[in-house]
Amino acid sequence: MSKTAVVFPGQGAQYVGMGRDLYERFPEARRVFEEASAAAGFDVARLCFEGPEERLQLTEFQQPALLAVGVACWRVLAARGLEPAAAAGLSLGEYGALVVAGVLELGDAARVVRLRGRFMQEAVPPGEGAMAAILGLEARAVEDLCRQVVAEGAGVVEPANYNCPGQIVVAGHRAAVEAAIVRARTAGARKAVLLPVSAPFHCRLMEPAAERLAEVLAQVPLRPARIPVVANVTAEPVTDPERIRELLVQQVHRPVRWEQSVRRMQAEGITRLVEMGPGKTLTGFARRIDRSLEAVPAGTVEEILALVARPEGGLLA
Repeated sequence: MSKTAVVFPGQGAQYVGMGRDLYERFPEARRVFEEASAAAGFDVARLCFEGPEERLQLTEFQQPALLAVGVACWRVLAARGLEPAAAAGLSLGEYGALVVAGVLELGDAARVVRLRGRFMQEAVPPGEGAMAAILGLEARAVEDLCRQVVAEGAGVVEPANYNCPGQIVVAGHRAAVEAAIVRARTAGARKAVLLPVSAPFHCRLMEPAAERLAEVLAQVPLRPARIPVVANVTAEPVTDPERIRELLVQQVHRPVRWEQSVRRMQAEGITRLVEMGPGKTLTGFARRIDRSLEAVPAGTVEEILALVARPEGGLLA
């Protein structure tokens, strides 16, 4: 029998209109948007459905919006019998996984991620930081070229996301990231480009944001996880609430080990990933990590109904 894990994407998956079909079709999805709006302090549904895109791109608002859409997808499937064996999420998505596992209440998660987004945005002055995607080089090669750039005094640049084989994101000072792009192209990268992001996430420049987040999380009740959540920082399953609290703080300024997280879930017997939320980013990563791993999106009414209707029990087997 297949063992399913639910996974949640991070920033970059958003688009204006996301979640509207869920809201209009399923009462449980509407309740998620209402709860998230009350906790986050703005109309999450309106932002998701109508934009404007410029506001949806602001990390302080984008994070609660993506959380709400992902949890809405989850609640719809949970009401139809989905019982996952594990959960995980990429960066921000880890908060959705923790809601699924019963560690965080949705309202607490929505409040925390809005502040998390604000702290991350304010950690580095606009224009001083950057991120870049490097495709076609092994992880060790990217790590080496980052060390070389730092040694030359260009500033901080570090691996920020180990997404899948041949796709690593780096983050740091803009000048250092640009130097890393040049080195990556010289080393034979298939592609090395700046990303349209507002801050250099998941590197040491985010340490001030992590310190502020730690103060917030210290006041938030966390419960033991009902199912294992594979943490971004360690790529290991965790259930203890105090360890989860520590890892959420570290996650802000340490790399997301997504490829390793997926392989760890496989080692625990997971054979299927269901992506909760907009887009198909994690579904695509999974296919690059191991094509034998089934990965399916569940971000729209059409996708969810197709999963529920699969023969021989399909998703819910």
